[in-house]
Amino acid sequence: MATSGEVPLPRRVIGTYALGSMGTGGFSTLPGLVLIYYMTDTLGIAALGAGLLLGVAKIWDVIIDPVIGVRSDRDLAATGSRHRFMVAGGALLPLFFILTFAVPAGLGQLAAGLWVLAAFTATATAFSLFQVPYMALPAELTASYDQRTRLLSLRVLVLSLAILLFGAGGPALRTLGGENQWLGYFLMSVVAGIVIGSSLLASARVAPRGGIRTTVQRTPIRHGYLRGLAVLRRSQPFRALLLAFALQGLATGGMLAGAQYVATWVLHDEEAVTLLFIALIGPALLFAPIWRTVARRIGKERSFLLSSVLFGLAAMALAGMLLRPGTWVYLPVALAGAGYAGMQSLPMSMLPDVITHDAQEHGEGNAGIFGGVWTAGETTGMALGAVILTVVLAASGYAESVAGQATTQQPAAIIGIILAFSVLPALVIALSLWAFRRYPLRESYFNQPHGSTAA
Repeated sequence: MATSGEVPLPRRVIGTYALGSMGTGGFSTLPGLVLIYYMTDTLGIAALGAGLLLGVAKIWDVIIDPVIGVRSDRDLAATGSRHRFMVAGGALLPLFFILTFAVPAGLGQLAAGLWVLAAFTATATAFSLFQVPYMALPAELTASYDQRTRLLSLRVLVLSLAILLFGAGGPALRTLGGENQWLGYFLMSVVAGIVIGSSLLASARVAPRGGIRTTVQRTPIRHGYLRGLAVLRRSQPFRALLLAFALQGLATGGMLAGAQYVATWVLHDEEAVTLLFIALIGPALLFAPIWRTVARRIGKERSFLLSSVLFGLAAMALAGMLLRPGTWVYLPVALAGAGYAGMQSLPMSMLPDVITHDAQEHGEGNAGIFGGVWTAGETTGMALGAVILTVVLAASGYAESVAGQATTQQPAAIIGIILAFSVLPALVIALSLWAFRRYPLRESYFNQPHGSTAA
């Protein structure tokens, strides 16, 4: 409910904006869940090689995101809207996503790896075309601190639903190929790609149009990186929030990539990954509105700390699989899901606050570059989580395989999978809270006519 003097956002705007998270959640979840496993256990690519390929794709993502952010700001100034970038991303992503999982059967490991690298890099670029302006929109849709929380809360609820649908439904679709794993992955990518693209295109309609147009001068590409570095240097709240969120992306990205390995080699049921996701996201769906209520009572910052501690403790508890793996793991996974809802929604609702703070201090027109740097940090964290998993797998002696080839894993490899899924994420969460300790923005700042905060 809006407080006195606030103009509440229309439900149509909130719903249309949130719909985009069905696509962004799907893209963030499904490749993170199955791409590394697809490369190691279907294409026969060594774990370190698979991690290297994913790392290169994500390095490109980091390079391109600030450029897209600046170009999105320029397009807003020239056309009065960010709509064109969002539509381009939504239209191109499904094609490249399908190609990522359409590696021809019988292709050599090197050629297959290069195919995945090229297709997934193109997919990630299309995703950034949508995601960067999408992240900038909340600060432009409303100036209200509470309305931004309301807007982002529904978005995270849809995001949690998307993670559940794609995390559980993707592997289920994969089984439709039967013994033909190549066909299974292709069917999965077609259905998922269409759903993701449709969601992104539908959500692009929320981008305000008909804004004030200004004359825009052409600038070199390096200008995007300079502006990205500039906002990082001048905005201490942004640095603290981004570092914490990126580190948490590393923790959750590693767990996401490791879930299929835990299901297959620890729980000895490849399809148990569906149950793991239901256990994770079911509580997240329930707790997304609860964290919003808690944030209104004690503040976004304290709520974020509580949700992160809950996630970290639950992850650490999963180390018990070293002694006795079993169905008990679904309980700590469910507790992690409750914490995950806050870890997603609260930083996303704080980002528009950071953008508003910077606009008050340094002027309007930088939301796109904030979105670009944020997306680069988020994707870097998620990618590093998967890359670190591959390093742990390689160090512990994980044996890769080609589709249809029987293999076994040594005890050291099983231990590596468990540690990467439990102790390592818990330690990274603790590090993220250390990074967040200097975040200074509070609701009281935004309730003052001319507040300021130490930079």
